[in-house]
Amino acid sequence: MTSPAPAAQLLHAARSLATLGLNKGSSGNASIRLSDGLLVTPSGVPAEQLSEKSMVFMQWDGTAEAGKKPSSEWRIHRDIFQARPEVNVIVHCHSMFATTIACLGRDVPPFHYMIAVVGGDSIRCAPYALFGTQALSDTALPALQERKACLLAHHGMLALGQDVSQALAIAVEVESLCEQYWRLLQLGEPPLLSAEQMQSVQAQFKGYGQWSKQPR
Repeated sequence: MTSPAPAAQLLHAARSLATLGLNKGSSGNASIRLSDGLLVTPSGVPAEQLSEKSMVFMQWDGTAEAGKKPSSEWRIHRDIFQARPEVNVIVHCHSMFATTIACLGRDVPPFHYMIAVVGGDSIRCAPYALFGTQALSDTALPALQERKACLLAHHGMLALGQDVSQALAIAVEVESLCEQYWRLLQLGEPPLLSAEQMQSVQAQFKGYGQWSKQPR
């Protein structure tokens, strides 16, 4: 079966983020890699008003399609694609619990084995930087090193995937983990799994469904 066109895939991603409750209104954004650049959601358009024609083509040098305004976070999308050849889809969310933990400036430690879905033993939180700036992209890239997701301090979450379904699945899992972690923090600091235990989880994940696609 032929895969949907990139614009259709990106529209599905943006609408799914809203349906799943990970974004509200015009918050958040998403992108998909193309052979000669990237396709990114437009600036300030609610998901229900998007169409395939709304999506903005951008060249790697930052030149946007004439007459269209890309998401203010296009630099993050471009820079991740250029740094991570295995990543084809990026979603950015302002979901409730991921944003809550991000506003605390906390990494999410290995309180649960499913932390390993992001590719390591923590979900890192990048330092705060102003939205829509190169500085924000520059802080996000180190937080994403060998990871498929990170938090952005006082902002939200980024999730990466080889395709739309994986990027969405990781975003959902990160939001769920952040909710669990937030609830645990109401009782105090939770006990954590050891580095050795998390390494065993990573080994177990190899070849296991959605989570077998690990970053290089």
